[in-house]
Amino acid sequence: MKLDIVNLQAGKAGEVELNEAIFGLEPRADILHRVVRWQRAKAQAGTHKVKTRSETSYSTKKIYRQKGTGGARHGDRNAPIFRSGGVYKGPTPRSHAHDLPKKVRALGLRMALSAKAGAGKLVVLDSTDMAEAKTAVLAKAAKELGWKKALIIDGAEVSDNFARAARNLDGVDVLPSIGANVYDILRRDTLVITRAGLEALEARLA
Repeated sequence: MKLDIVNLQAGKAGEVELNEAIFGLEPRADILHRVVRWQRAKAQAGTHKVKTRSETSYSTKKIYRQKGTGGARHGDRNAPIFRSGGVYKGPTPRSHAHDLPKKVRALGLRMALSAKAGAGKLVVLDSTDMAEAKTAVLAKAAKELGWKKALIIDGAEVSDNFARAARNLDGVDVLPSIGANVYDILRRDTLVITRAGLEALEARLA
């Protein structure tokens, strides 16, 4: 699959041959779903917590004698059946992360890239080099190129001026090649990859 390379001035800067094993696969919704669930579960804080009957602030004294009252038998008021008592089997802090084989993760990334390429939403950018870190300049370039919600993947390191210029742009995310992931690729309409990013991804996934 051949694709034109563009620059930030919306001009053509050559063309590139995309690797069919990375950008030419038939996307499978089940694989993409598994990888996105794995990512989101790993990112979940898991800080939910309730107080059990041993943690609520109340006296541990038996509220009344065992026999002779005509009422039910009770111990202290920390029991779950009382108002302000402890919660029985409530959530506790834990990790929601689960395992997913490396091969499935890599396959998911290849399928996400293929999905964007197949939908015509993949753009190859010549370079992210900018003379100065001006958000207005980058916003104008993004408008001319038709990027409304875009993920831009650069090489091993993102150009400092470009990263600073893109920081305040709504709907534009910038990542180094090592940070490329299924969730961020799918949540943006347009996927923009630089020449350096393309080489890094092909080396990582080939």
